Amino acid sequence: MPHAPADLAALAQTAGLAAEWTDYRGIRHAIAPATQQQVLEALGIDCTGAAAIADSRARLLAEAAAPPALAVLRSAEPWTLPAAFGTQPGAAVELVDEAGECVGTRLIADAAGRAALPGLLLDAGYYTLRLEGHAQALALAPAGAPGFARLAGRERGFGFAAQLYGLRRGADGGVGDFSALAEHAAALGAHGASALAISPVHALFAADPQHYSPYSPSNRQFLNYLHADAHAAGLGAAAAACDALGPSVPGTGGDFVDWPGVACARLAALRRLWDALAARLRDGDDALALDYRRFVEAGGEALERHARFELLHGLEFGADLQRWHWRNWPAALQQPDSPEVARLAHAHAHELGFHRFAQWLAARGLAAAQAAARGAGMEIGLITDIAVGTSSGGSAAWSAPGEVFTGLSIGAPPDPLGPTGQTWGLVTHAPQALRSHGYAPFLQLLRAALRSAGGVRIDHILGLRRLWVVPDGENGAGGCYLDYPLDDLLALVALEAHRHRALIVGEDLGTVPPGLHERLAAHGIAGMSVLWFQRDHGLFVEPARWPATALAMTSTHDLPTVAGWWQGRDLDWRTQVGHLEGAELVEAVAGRACDREALWAAFTHAGIAEGPMPEALAPAPVVDAALAYTAATPAALALLPLEDLCGLGEQPNLPGTVHEHPNWCRRLPGTAEALLAEPAVAARLAMLQRLRGAGPATTAAHGEGQAPPAS
Repeated sequence: MPHAPADLAALAQTAGLAAEWTDYRGIRHAIAPATQQQVLEALGIDCTGAAAIADSRARLLAEAAAPPALAVLRSAEPWTLPAAFGTQPGAAVELVDEAGECVGTRLIADAAGRAALPGLLLDAGYYTLRLEGHAQALALAPAGAPGFARLAGRERGFGFAAQLYGLRRGADGGVGDFSALAEHAAALGAHGASALAISPVHALFAADPQHYSPYSPSNRQFLNYLHADAHAAGLGAAAAACDALGPSVPGTGGDFVDWPGVACARLAALRRLWDALAARLRDGDDALALDYRRFVEAGGEALERHARFELLHGLEFGADLQRWHWRNWPAALQQPDSPEVARLAHAHAHELGFHRFAQWLAARGLAAAQAAARGAGMEIGLITDIAVGTSSGGSAAWSAPGEVFTGLSIGAPPDPLGPTGQTWGLVTHAPQALRSHGYAPFLQLLRAALRSAGGVRIDHILGLRRLWVVPDGENGAGGCYLDYPLDDLLALVALEAHRHRALIVGEDLGTVPPGLHERLAAHGIAGMSVLWFQRDHGLFVEPARWPATALAMTSTHDLPTVAGWWQGRDLDWRTQVGHLEGAELVEAVAGRACDREALWAAFTHAGIAEGPMPEALAPAPVVDAALAYTAATPAALALLPLEDLCGLGEQPNLPGTVHEHPNWCRRLPGTAEALLAEPAVAARLAMLQRLRGAGPATTAAHGEGQAPPAS
């Protein structure tokens, strides 16, 4: 008998699926029952009939009422114990910290008379609660993540955002690497910068250098070792002997990264290095060998599975281009713990070892870059980036099939730039899997991003509240929002930031759920305020009215640079790729002319600029004014793209394109030394130091000391 839509709707709601969504015009749209059913089935929730729906809903409700794998508590807030514990108020309990130290207390009664753990004034961290035969894992989060002022020791600072692949140094082999990152961090730190943010450096696909978008990675827990550099990792002599650096790549002096050429040369060089060092690292007892073995041991099963995926992807995709996605591999290879996978790993032990080695090399290089940043005076140093998801055909999805949803893609609902919505081909952790695994996958991701950094930017942080998920085979309009445990995730972010003494930045642009900006600020997570979006009734908002709880930015990698916006380069590109034509093009060009006048008027009103408005093809004064305008805001940290520091006209990525625009491959025009020696760049750096060189910080940091809002 067909199931009643009301029963399906109740199950969908229990599973965290939204019944409707509101578009950019404020119009509400109901989610079709067929879409709800597809999403539920993809999440492994049976809804094939009335009985299955009832059973599935009862199971979800029982799971919600059961003791969690990890209970996330806030400092000084009581926690009501699950009824399954059967414990009464007044019972004695013990709290054991990670060092084995034990603190005793007694349960209290909550407002309903149920047994509750009293608010704890213990150090933030992870504990085990022991009571009457039960053991419950706890995470005790601080009131919020540390803000810039607390970390830097001063109220205001400035930093820059870079595309790692675009950085140049001598003999870099055609792509920016961790040595180039170290050079740029040291040079910018010497000029007073507090931070250098980079786009994701997650592991991509060694066997497919054509897949190079940093926001479509294979595994976010590991690194892209095309950025590895043996000299930066402390292997200088061995690297020189093996000619591991400076491979000859056609066109390395050009404006773009030749990803296939770079990959071919660099991976060959790294393999020569592994051939030379394998025995020493495996059997040696010197510091380098011990460090390598510690890295492999610490990486554990996750590193081993990633290395096995890289091995298998090379074998399968190398033999047949139709086997790029692991779901097209033989059935025996689709399970990471199958005997056939183990057999191939044994048969190709040297190649498997190479992938472990390359990860170690990359990790050492990134750590060296952070050391260079801090050594140059950067109070924060590197800010890494966590992409919103991973490729469904990548290592993460293959390695942990029980943690990552399948049959769905992350995307976006319909809007003016995507009338049919968007599907990004990305997957991530399913909310039920996060809870059942005690948030371990999320914590591993955070810790990997913070291992060699002073901060992290969480891409599309809206996804910690909800994600638009689309069943495979449907366009973006055929999706719905899936809820995530926002309060727990934000508390864990604050806890890990506290433990790592790190700055947290949330990319909170786009259609933001009501109240999310405030929730982020209350947890000490800085949002992002971008010049192009700081408007009120069509006018650009003066600097003093920008929020103090967000980073101040002129632009991002997905938006035009200041020079490019002023020149209309983004409109040129959108016209060239077919995004603008006819009346829309005419309207966009006219609108940009009005916006130029509004922006220059804002600059002059703020006393940042004076005189007549520059011509469209003379953007340099506008770049100077935009940087000064952004630096004059109350934001604790102004984070500016290197493209704007250098006055460049082209943006790194044009959303909605793949090959039509040179996304993720444009290089900066010079090395750090050459760029910073340019008179215009030197003048801008001096201006930033003058505007942002505030004195020592006060004891209270922005966004700290507030209790997170209730669920």
